[in-house]
Amino acid sequence: MAIKGVYTALSGAMAQSTKLDTIANNLANVNTPAFKRDQQLFQEYLTANEKMPETTQIPRDVAAIESFYNMQGGDKSYVDTKGTFTDFSQGGLKPTGNSLDVAIDGKGFFEIATPGGVKLTRSGNFTLDGSGQLVTKEGYPVLRQGEAGSDPAGRVIRFTGNGAVAIADNGDVYEGTENLGKLSLVNVNNPDSLQKTGSSLYTFKPNIAPDMQNIANPSLKQGFLETSNVNIVQEMTDMISTNRVFESTQKAISAYDQMADKMINVVGKTN
Repeated sequence: MAIKGVYTALSGAMAQSTKLDTIANNLANVNTPAFKRDQQLFQEYLTANEKMPETTQIPRDVAAIESFYNMQGGDKSYVDTKGTFTDFSQGGLKPTGNSLDVAIDGKGFFEIATPGGVKLTRSGNFTLDGSGQLVTKEGYPVLRQGEAGSDPAGRVIRFTGNGAVAIADNGDVYEGTENLGKLSLVNVNNPDSLQKTGSSLYTFKPNIAPDMQNIANPSLKQGFLETSNVNIVQEMTDMISTNRVFESTQKAISAYDQMADKMINVVGKTN
């Protein structure tokens, strides 16, 4: 029985370790523009669920030492990672005074052309490359609205340097009085279908068809950036709580190890 218990305690320790990694990543990105915090969800996993009902026989009589050996896994339960979920709630808006900084106030994602295809982001700390294209900090072109499935190369926004840059609340981009197009903002109907790919970019999870459409009247703020939605106090509280649970599972593992040692070296020798 000690052997069975140590696996349950070990699964709990591994789950809390994973949760600590997620919390640490949230805290590391507290100052990353438009970063969305992640959270781990767990569920109880019963080994009996892997067996057909007719093969799992849980005794109905009074519990005895011998009866445990007939439960065929029905007495085992582990902590199983259900998945990592991203909280897409709105972050605050921070003024920067930079005309190329754009914050989304509400739902939506910017479309970005990358070597791996068109991806999405809420981070609007844009800049200009050597050819005058509006790009992300990594140099990926920011796209303007266009026909669905059209070539991203034909949807880049390029400035000539002949006028001041202005980005209206509805996404229209101007250089002086010339309208260069409207920033492409899309709404994803099921944000849980997105996964992070690094550099504040998102793409759709494998085997999930993109379900999104253009936002006709977005709400943008030029000269602002959306801040991270990480709450430092909440994350630190979660970290303390998770650390305590992790320490408890370590103590449980140590206790089971001592029980196993006595069963082998003490009880075993007396028999």
